[in-house]
Amino acid sequence: MPASIHHITAANTALLDNINPDVFDHAIDQRYLAAYVADPRHGLFVAVENGAVVSHIRGNVHLQPDRAPDLYIDNLGTAPSHQRRGIAARLMDALIAWGKTQGCTYAWVATEIDNDGAKGFYAAQRFMHDSIAMFALDFD
Repeated sequence: MPASIHHITAANTALLDNINPDVFDHAIDQRYLAAYVADPRHGLFVAVENGAVVSHIRGNVHLQPDRAPDLYIDNLGTAPSHQRRGIAARLMDALIAWGKTQGCTYAWVATEIDNDGAKGFYAAQRFMHDSIAMFALDFD
């Protein structure tokens, strides 16, 4: 049976009780999860197979004062055992459809320049490659 896709809300966060260890970058923190799902401008979708989360995608609505909001695709992770099966593409479709319901007219995502797998995936999803300079500040 193919993986089922779920939009995570406050009502179904228990789906995240069993996650393949290669799906998220860090362990789920219940405080952060509660705040995330409480904000209607955050979207989290997961793929569940045999009772375990095998992939996830998350994004948020980035409001603009001078144009329609953007959908920022924040993170996508799929267990290596479940890659190249169309699961990430189905999750991407679900997140983009959700973003459209939020009024977004544009989606963007960033990845490391040496992440050839991600770059190939995003190109296959019709994202156009662009180069930007990213600056980061760690508050610690």
